Amino acid sequence: EVHKDFPEIELADMYVDNAAMQIVRNPKQFDVIVTSNLFGDILSDISGMITGSLGMLPSASIGAKHALYEPIHGSAPDIAGQNKANPIATIASVAMMFENSFCMPEVANEIYDAIERALATGVRTADIAKPGEKTISTTEMTAAIVACI
Repeated sequence: EVHKDFPEIELADMYVDNAAMQIVRNPKQFDVIVTSNLFGDILSDISGMITGSLGMLPSASIGAKHALYEPIHGSAPDIAGQNKANPIATIASVAMMFENSFCMPEVANEIYDAIERALATGVRTADIAKPGEKTISTTEMTAAIVACI
């Protein structure tokens, strides 16, 4: 239904199993995937693992009037309170909110750039570190990103 208002955007209908395969095979072919919550949860988990960690990807559930932004990993109750969660997906979810709900792409880009600059310094949380590489806490990664803004 929405596509008729945006004919310049390419639309490709796919079954979810094919979409999952295509994400693994050639993830760059996708800019946005519009799907139901159930299939979106499955496809976002697959996408997260391609990046190396579920802690890297933001997500958005966008309705006609409201939107919800959150990391694809959810609340990660297994590591709650341990200061070892990767905050990048949460911070990037805020960037998505600025871009899409607040129509402030310049703020979103500042946040995305800060994430990239922090990672370029070599800081890593445990989920994205190479074996034997020094890791930092949730708080330290957040501070590293904030310092780059």
